[in-house]
Amino acid sequence: MGDAEDGPVGRRGFLQRAGAGAAALATTSVAHAQANQEQHDSDHGHEHQAVPSDPTLRVKALESLLVEKGLVDRAALDIIIDTFETQVGPRIGARVVARAWVDAAYKQRLLKNPGAALAELGLESHQGEDNVVLENTPKVHNLVVCTLCSCYPWTLLGLPPVWYKSAPYRSRAVIDPRGVLKELGLELGDDVEVRVWDSTSEIRYLVLPERPSGSERLDEDELAALVTRDAMIGAANVVLPSAG
Repeated sequence: MGDAEDGPVGRRGFLQRAGAGAAALATTSVAHAQANQEQHDSDHGHEHQAVPSDPTLRVKALESLLVEKGLVDRAALDIIIDTFETQVGPRIGARVVARAWVDAAYKQRLLKNPGAALAELGLESHQGEDNVVLENTPKVHNLVVCTLCSCYPWTLLGLPPVWYKSAPYRSRAVIDPRGVLKELGLELGDDVEVRVWDSTSEIRYLVLPERPSGSERLDEDELAALVTRDAMIGAANVVLPSAG
């Protein structure tokens, strides 16, 4: 009958066997992927790294299994990834930031009612979330994190960076935001207040970075080209490219 708390089929034993089976399957798939990569490199005499990183191998193995079982279409995956990398990327969010920089009235609407202001540019929420726009100033710097998982405004910024989803960033951004920013290349003065915002499935944040000094003569398109994804997370400032 199995353990009383586990029920007649022994839930604990079942889960243990299932977990062991899944782990064995993943290990076997990774081993196959690694062997195939090594054979490929041997056949072509490549001198670069013979085997991809462990996460890359696991992703390849998982994708191959899902495709083999007919659960995922590889072509559809490629289209989705390409859309977020080359068509969405941070370009949409950068366009919003640039418009706010050149149009003071639009900036106020964006800060007060982001949904309506985004709709003015033809942008709509596709994840059912509410967008909140946070303005950086000389005295206040905003940083966005998702401490629970990796909630992120995909429709505005495209694919999230790997570090945003990592456990160290998700925990340390709250505990030591200045230290994290310094490691990411942004060192703030002691007179600047750092505010950390925890993104959720219901609320996504977009940081409106400060317009860089010396950009007064740039038009909206030129300004948008300066805005980076990291700046709209709060992990960087927008800077003018070095002369020459």
